[in-house]
Amino acid sequence: MNHKLILTIIFLAIGFFNSFSQNEPKGNVIVDTNGVMRWENSKEEVKGFGVNYTVPFAHAYRSAKKMGIDPKKEMDNDIYHFSRLGFDLYRIHVWDTEISDSLGNLLENEHLDAFDYLLWKLKKAKINYVITPIAFWGNGWPEPDTKSPGFSNKYGKGACLNNPEAIKAQHNYLEQFINHVNPYTGLGYKDDPNMIAFEISNEPHHREEAQKVTEFVNGMVQAIRKTGTKKPIFYNMSHAVQYMDDYFKGNVQGGTFQWYPTGLGYGKELSGNLLPNVNDYDMPFDTVFMKYHGAKLVYEFDAADVGKSYIYPAIARSFREAGIQIGTHFAYDPTFLAPFNTEYNTHYMNLNYAPQKALALKISSEVFHEIPMYSNSGTYPKNASFGAFKVDYKNDLAEYNGESKFYYTNSTNASVKNEAKLKEIAGFGNSSVIRYDGLGAYFLDKIAKGVWRLEVMPDAVWVGNLFGRNSPSKKVAVINWETHLMQINLKDVGDGFNIEAINEGNEFISEVNNNTFQIRPGTYIVSKKGIQKKWSETDDFKAYKLNDFYAPESNVDKLYFEHHPSEIVTENKDLMIEVQCIDSEKPEALTLTGSNNGQYFNLKFDYVGNYKYQAIIESKFIQKGFLNYNIIVKQKDGHEMTFPAGKEGNLRAWNFYDRTPYKVAIVSKESPVNLFNASKDSDDLVRSWRRSFKLVPTENFGEAEYQMNIEKLFV
Repeated sequence: MNHKLILTIIFLAIGFFNSFSQNEPKGNVIVDTNGVMRWENSKEEVKGFGVNYTVPFAHAYRSAKKMGIDPKKEMDNDIYHFSRLGFDLYRIHVWDTEISDSLGNLLENEHLDAFDYLLWKLKKAKINYVITPIAFWGNGWPEPDTKSPGFSNKYGKGACLNNPEAIKAQHNYLEQFINHVNPYTGLGYKDDPNMIAFEISNEPHHREEAQKVTEFVNGMVQAIRKTGTKKPIFYNMSHAVQYMDDYFKGNVQGGTFQWYPTGLGYGKELSGNLLPNVNDYDMPFDTVFMKYHGAKLVYEFDAADVGKSYIYPAIARSFREAGIQIGTHFAYDPTFLAPFNTEYNTHYMNLNYAPQKALALKISSEVFHEIPMYSNSGTYPKNASFGAFKVDYKNDLAEYNGESKFYYTNSTNASVKNEAKLKEIAGFGNSSVIRYDGLGAYFLDKIAKGVWRLEVMPDAVWVGNLFGRNSPSKKVAVINWETHLMQINLKDVGDGFNIEAINEGNEFISEVNNNTFQIRPGTYIVSKKGIQKKWSETDDFKAYKLNDFYAPESNVDKLYFEHHPSEIVTENKDLMIEVQCIDSEKPEALTLTGSNNGQYFNLKFDYVGNYKYQAIIESKFIQKGFLNYNIIVKQKDGHEMTFPAGKEGNLRAWNFYDRTPYKVAIVSKESPVNLFNASKDSDDLVRSWRRSFKLVPTENFGEAEYQMNIEKLFV
């Protein structure tokens, strides 16, 4: 037999085996004597990054049912997006109150079935999981709790930590939960290789004597170990940190932590450069972990109330520098709830509705897998670039420019590191390799020489305060399917390449002019001119098929209008007025009408792209006094809307009754700048809540002061 042929077969077999084995389970996870989680078979360091996601339970599950939506189908769609974002880990605190009775018996019901289905689909997508069996929560948030059968509902969190009957119920529940066989996988949770660890419970607030805490933790560990599982068991140590030694004495293998460096519940989007907030993830109790050889994972984190993308890879870097091996963002919004953001209004994350933020998590996953534990990138702003990564507050940009991958959350001037080795591109906006004028994410993956898979998401437009008081009857974000221009600059496909739509139902045909073409949401094959087709739409692609695609349909059901007027401007300068306006059809015209000191103006807005319109009021109208103006939107069907009233009709019509204008104070350049007005600005203070903080009127008419006692300010 030909020796060259034999060697070729051997090398092909080795290549196949290596490719296959990388996607196979690597045995249980162990914690070594240095407190590092490792795969038992390969001894490789465990690294994982992903999200919390709640569809099988509580508000998300109820909402799906109310909306007539199949939760399983929605989970299929979202897990597909998890895969596109490079997630390889999932975590959730199970709503035990919905799947147990008061004695801790596991209930085989629709919630457990949905959870089993979710784990099965995560496994198929090659995503591992860390599960917290006990949440202590009621099942309401953000709604009132509904009646649920579980021990948490009967006893509450406080009693669950010290009531003997409640503790007995938890022991019973943990044993049954860990032993539970998932009917979709045929595996018990204790035996599932994708189940890499358990965290006993979510955020317990212990107040007992130290010995009692150790006894409590040890009892929970024994209940889990009774099942025979050897998987690591973690305990939450970011609450009641004074018991950290006592938790370890209870025979856990590690601790779990969370980080909300921008606080929670601000009620609107936080502004300003927040990179200094995430420079370090300080762990002053590291000596305790060294003493007990404990591993560390972060079960929840977010830059809450932040609508920008730049910050997330910096958070991931700080975690790795603190020795964190696993991190999961809280929480990924189910796509069917994302238009309303009702689940956790201080958070917002979804590939379709928040594409730039989601791409930032994709980059963060690469940070977790590339940046070594306990490395040191320095202090901001010097650490704005680290490894192959970059974060840029000014341009709201997070970027990963690796050997074969190029990801970015906003337009970037960076050149790819090595185009010849490039295999994956994911981005938003423009780069050296792709230019796109839409408002959705896109992915370009190399399938073969001269053949790439292109996936384009629809436009995401935020039409309200994402982080405010939300409701299923109020959309804060919409999706719009629009045709946009795209340009691909890759030597591998050259100019005049072919584009073929491949996802189901996609009949869009695009003509390529040099390297520029029109594109609509969907999945396509981009191939160099003259290349023979050797692929099929149903070929395997990562954990899915080549033609897979999911995006919600357009849901622009009315005119959405946003304008944020200046409160005060300096005289004798042109003033630009910008608005965002989106309707099911592009508006016919936008008109700006107003006056200042008896001078009237009537201007047309220019469309500048991405649902934005601009008009410039000349400096001759910007004289000291008060500028008053209204904006009239004429829709395609001839109807008109006047703003700021937000009412149908034309401002000039005799029966239009709400003529309230936008009002801007125009002052001289010598006028003082008021940095803080207690009456108007106190609600915008970023502060902890204290009963003693209050806004009170002064003796001067129209004036107020905000009183903050500084006693024990740094507790």
